[in-house]
Amino acid sequence: MANVGMPQIFQTVNIRRDKMSILITSDLHLNHDKDFIYGSRGYSTVKEMNEDIVTKWNMTIDNKDTIYVLGDIMMGKDIETAAHYWNKLKGDKKIILGNHDSKKKIELYQTCPNTEVIGYGGIIKYKGYRFYLSHYPALCGNADDRDLKSCTINLCGHKHTKNAFEDWNLGKIYHIELDTNFMYPCDLDLILFNIKEKMRNDF
Repeated sequence: MANVGMPQIFQTVNIRRDKMSILITSDLHLNHDKDFIYGSRGYSTVKEMNEDIVTKWNMTIDNKDTIYVLGDIMMGKDIETAAHYWNKLKGDKKIILGNHDSKKKIELYQTCPNTEVIGYGGIIKYKGYRFYLSHYPALCGNADDRDLKSCTINLCGHKHTKNAFEDWNLGKIYHIELDTNFMYPCDLDLILFNIKEKMRNDF
């Protein structure tokens, strides 16, 4: 059931695993009918992009899984069509708001099934690690911190980069846009694996 009322600015969640996956993604831009979006992602039309997002998402996610979406869910004037695709997406969907998530869109999100609007940022704790979720890249610590469990790792979107570690050296920032992950949402365990490999290679 959709969350009712305006979103909180910030929220902290302690995740308990119970035979489910935790996934993260950002910047779906559903129904964004501009070639610089769908074309740069390798699609010929916005409809092709919309349908491929749904296909890849539902191949990856089950309804028992939780997915955090870090902003910019949909774009364009026809948000009803965008919402149609959003409602096809499986999972317990939790939204961190982005710069394109207007008041009108927030009100729409709050009517969507299996959707909760968390706010403009949030912390999740998972397997002893702490993640700050935001749409924009955010500095949460020192770049040279070596003990990951004593750090706060920022998971973010916004830039549509294909390099998850584009801003890593600024301070433990990891990009999770669809563009970064071949248009698939990414499992939090895989994110942790990638970060640990990066740390091993760096040090």
